[in-house]
Amino acid sequence: MRTLRESDFRAGLDLLGGIAEAGNDTHSFAEAGVERLPRLVASEFTTLSVCDLVSGKRAVYGLPPGALSASDRAAFDRHFKAHPLVRFHGYDGGAATQRISDCLPLAEFRRGALFNEYYRRIGIDHAIAVPVLVRDGLVVSFVLNRSRRDFSDRERTLLELLRPQLSRLYRRTQPLGRLTARESEVLRWIARGKTDRQIGAILDISMRTVQKHLQNLYPKLGVENRTAAAMRTRGI
Repeated sequence: MRTLRESDFRAGLDLLGGIAEAGNDTHSFAEAGVERLPRLVASEFTTLSVCDLVSGKRAVYGLPPGALSASDRAAFDRHFKAHPLVRFHGYDGGAATQRISDCLPLAEFRRGALFNEYYRRIGIDHAIAVPVLVRDGLVVSFVLNRSRRDFSDRERTLLELLRPQLSRLYRRTQPLGRLTARESEVLRWIARGKTDRQIGAILDISMRTVQKHLQNLYPKLGVENRTAAAMRTRGI
């Protein structure tokens, strides 16, 4: 691991604090991250990319107005599934911060269609992705882009150090929308102080099934135990 300076740690803490204060919805999280990350690691444009690999749908937050034309977007979409970072995080199960140059030699990347039909035309040579959620075909990442100079090992180390905290802040913006109907029912009864056995009797399911639902919903809520899960039910 590359040695980080004390100023790096201070800047990282300031960044996390600013994002934490920004709000509890995806738009606020994205807006704060896109604004603050380039102050830490230089980037010509930074986005939060939300990719559903199952449906093929993609949403991009923070893209500067007019940065990409319709033909630019079409060029990217044609090669989306072959993108080295999409393959690393979405298909190969990678969860760490990754540069394109970590995936394949830059000379090889520059010979490919993705670079020549998309990156070359928008004037970008290098990208690094910081995944905040990789699960069930869904990949959510901050992506930093710049020309000429690749991201250094120190910059990658710094972003990777922040990644777990960014992930927790992102999960805070996604409280209950991704729970199944049965997971939501279990969570409501947890919030009312019922035991696993009592919840099983109420819902006519086994206690083992209740516990399985709890195991599934904890990561979705970004918590590790039933007390923390119950606290997230405020407002349901």
